[in-house]
Amino acid sequence: MAGEIIRSEINEIPAVFDRLLANSKIFEEARTLIGAKKISSVLVLARGTSDNAAFFLKYLIETQIGIPVGLTSPSSVTIYKSQLHFENVLVVAISQSGQSPDLVAYANAAKSAGATLISMTNALNSPLAKLADLHIDLLAGPEFAVAATKSYAAELLSSYLLVMAWIGKLHSATNISEIAKRVLALNIEDAVEACDIRNEIVILGRGFSYPNAKEAALKIQETNKISVQGLSTADYLHGPISALTQSTQVFFMTPDRMPKESMQEAVHKIRESDPKIFWFGLGGMPESGEIQVGGSSAPDEIIGSIADAILFQRFVLELCVKNGFDPDSPAGLSKVTLTY
Repeated sequence: MAGEIIRSEINEIPAVFDRLLANSKIFEEARTLIGAKKISSVLVLARGTSDNAAFFLKYLIETQIGIPVGLTSPSSVTIYKSQLHFENVLVVAISQSGQSPDLVAYANAAKSAGATLISMTNALNSPLAKLADLHIDLLAGPEFAVAATKSYAAELLSSYLLVMAWIGKLHSATNISEIAKRVLALNIEDAVEACDIRNEIVILGRGFSYPNAKEAALKIQETNKISVQGLSTADYLHGPISALTQSTQVFFMTPDRMPKESMQEAVHKIRESDPKIFWFGLGGMPESGEIQVGGSSAPDEIIGSIADAILFQRFVLELCVKNGFDPDSPAGLSKVTLTY
């Protein structure tokens, strides 16, 4: 049955969350490691799905700790052979497999340049895991579907737990697995039926929902074989909105407790073109005729964003099956992508 593997892996997410919450010791060790260093900036090293999770970690650190966070350019080392100077820099490497040669090469160069390295992988014995000063196991278990689901959710929660440990608030997410179970139970059949992949899809987020917008776009591209944009609403207004038409399908990622003002301007301007609008999350402003897919009822926007990742993953899975594709093994893709 098409999608059987990925459906099973999405259903495992609450259990993955429980394992991560029970593994608080490693996050306390991360806090001790960081506290022993004079960290003045952070770089996040990732590719693909993990690169979308990297944006989530970036927002977390910048909003909760207030130090600058950048995303690495591995080709600066692998192609341009740059000499790095990374004293007082924390590098966090995020990767499902921990194997990609460009990530490993960059991590090696960063450590040689004085960086402190923390890795998050789903492979305890991977090169990135072994190279790190401290490794955080994603504890997602074997992931067989090519399109990552439970490992992405684990990256989001691990990023959250890392930052919460850093600021001494590690137990802030104790009920997230129960929230995740409720998202798994939501009926999304009508919303899936309303989506037509023959028409343009644009997925928009802001702040903590921006990583999910990027990841949802990637997942639809991987599984449904169409081009999809995943953007910040702010960036969308700076040019791409000129291509908006009445046939465009706009997905807004709006987790519970999201500040209303973060998207008001974009929503108002987008509605002027009368596209078909879908709302993912309970923090939106749906009007009559717009489609409320559902979302998590969460104590804050950050937890809501983590739980709502399950919602769009379920939507993409069912959309793919509806359109006759196999989301477990999309043509042209492999589980581990090795870039140099």
